[in-house]
Amino acid sequence: MKVSVVVRTRDEAPRLRLTLASLSRQSAPCEVVVVDDGSADATPAVIDEARGSPALRTVRHATARGRSAASNAGARAASGDVLVFLDGDTLAHPGMVARHMALHEAEPAAMGRGLTLHLRGTRFLADPETGEARAGEENRVARWKPDEAAAARVTRQQVLHDFAAIERRAGEGVYPGAGARLLQDLEMQALRETPDLPVLWAAACGSNFSVPRAAFLQSGGFDARLDINEHRELALRLSRAGLRLRPVSEARSYHLTHRSGWRDPLVETAWEQTFFAAHPERAVALLAVFWASLAPGCPLSPGERTGSLAALDAAARGDADIAALRDTLGLQPLPLPQAALAAS
Repeated sequence: MKVSVVVRTRDEAPRLRLTLASLSRQSAPCEVVVVDDGSADATPAVIDEARGSPALRTVRHATARGRSAASNAGARAASGDVLVFLDGDTLAHPGMVARHMALHEAEPAAMGRGLTLHLRGTRFLADPETGEARAGEENRVARWKPDEAAAARVTRQQVLHDFAAIERRAGEGVYPGAGARLLQDLEMQALRETPDLPVLWAAACGSNFSVPRAAFLQSGGFDARLDINEHRELALRLSRAGLRLRPVSEARSYHLTHRSGWRDPLVETAWEQTFFAAHPERAVALLAVFWASLAPGCPLSPGERTGSLAALDAAARGDADIAALRDTLGLQPLPLPQAALAAS
């Protein structure tokens, strides 16, 4: 079995250099397909540095086409039996590819959900290796003591020869919004404990996510209109085609965090219109209700909140007034007839 890792990247050259270093140290062989989605920085030079690897392919978009289109281009260029999607600012544990491979060898009709951890100290840095500050963070970084500056950096030496040092400093859930750490914990718990739950597609992840390439291409890949929750929409379609989403907790990746670029699906809600138009289902309409239920200060009463994927499934099958719940949360109305939101 051959695995292709599709790395999507745009204007994150210093982080991409570290990502590619981590992929060069995998315990299982893999092809790496880098999709440069219209970068204006040194990304082409970073890719050229890595061309010594015979298993490296590249796709270059002159102008940015978006995350989903970049992923699809990488999948078409890949030659592996299994695709693993990874972001260009994320390190792969040396055993990540091997763990995904083992899942697909044991269960060919599976999608794999790895575990993403975060390296907090990098969020103020433009270059995690040199310690160069991100624009606007120069004064903050200049005030760091030498040991603080050293602790924030991530070097290729560590990636290649001391990955344990990176693992020791990693943590879960650093972003604001609807309980990022809690959400990952709930998703992984549901995947482990309720493998037949119909809404497990909602536990798909955008990076460190694997899928058989043939099934991906047959499905049409990611919906290019979506750049938020495109992975959940794809997982829904693939689950309807008979694939099962499985946890691969040992397949770990490490996000080199940053202070800009994160998009909150409860704030940037245009994705819902596309997602719900394609899948006018109660569970889809309840996704944002689920995430909002996990956030501090949620205005829903305890009985109205949806605190787990099992509860999401129960609410989708029940008689809750979804339109009223969404209105209480200040979510945008969905455009299709309210009959689509009625109880099953």
